[in-house]
Amino acid sequence: MPLDRRHLLQLAAFAALPATTTMASAQSYPSKPVRFVVSFPPGGPNDILGRIVAGWLSQRLGQPFNVENKGGKSGNIATEDVVRAPADGYTVLLCGPANAISGSLYPNLPFNFLRDILPVAGVTREPLVMVVHPSVRAKTVAEFLTDAKANPAANKMASTGVGSSPHVTGELFKQMAGIELPVVHYGGGGPALKAMIAGEAQMMFEPMSASIGPVRDGKLRALAVTTTERSAALPEVPTMAQSVPGYEASAVTGIGVPKGTPAEIVEILNKAVQAAFADAGMKAKLADTGGNPLPGTSAEFARLMAAETEKWGKVVKAAGIKAE
Repeated sequence: MPLDRRHLLQLAAFAALPATTTMASAQSYPSKPVRFVVSFPPGGPNDILGRIVAGWLSQRLGQPFNVENKGGKSGNIATEDVVRAPADGYTVLLCGPANAISGSLYPNLPFNFLRDILPVAGVTREPLVMVVHPSVRAKTVAEFLTDAKANPAANKMASTGVGSSPHVTGELFKQMAGIELPVVHYGGGGPALKAMIAGEAQMMFEPMSASIGPVRDGKLRALAVTTTERSAALPEVPTMAQSVPGYEASAVTGIGVPKGTPAEIVEILNKAVQAAFADAGMKAKLADTGGNPLPGTSAEFARLMAAETEKWGKVVKAAGIKAE
């Protein structure tokens, strides 16, 4: 039976209802507290950065962004939690190097980060620092390479754990410099730095936020930063690329949400993060973490995370790294 004009209008209005509801929801976002999930325990560099970002978003958007620490399995427990959360903008993930590495390190994960998490905005790009114990003779990377090639067993490289950012950064160094170094794994950045200061290991790569204190105190010596440009935090320290051409590594951090989150909500969150980079107080807080601001659109951050995932996947495969 043909439908009259009134019925057709009713059906059209019903069909448009979900889109209208989604738009209204986005316009009022956020209207309640937001979960801000951090993949590591309280007190570490990721937690510190996460709380800075969550505090800014709370202030900027007028609702609490409550930090939840969910450590374990290289950040995969937290990431899976966010993947399975409703795609409504009320669950946000602090994304970092662990997400770019885990896909290759754990091939049987029940999720795919690049497929299931929608990158929202970059926050910082943090250099890692190649540090050595003061007992090491080398004062430059070139001198270290000469010594390492002459006596490979003499310089042990400390790692903060199998597949961690410092570990794969060191493996990339070994591959590009053409050297072999014994690797000693520790249960996190704290134990690894303690072992380095005690002289149990001779060299390691550690994020700027954790290494700058021991370097400034003279407990460790910095030979290079891993980014393509020198760091304002340690301006006298050269880049690794000056000794190993083409070398680059950094800890890229940002925020993401479950796939399917409305584009309008993603845009609200992205704009809030971009505003942080123009705020003097926030710029100072981010600088204190050792990272450089990473402005850009959601699409730009997505491309960056895809490139980081590809890069570290090649390193993991070439080094034969297996998750413990």
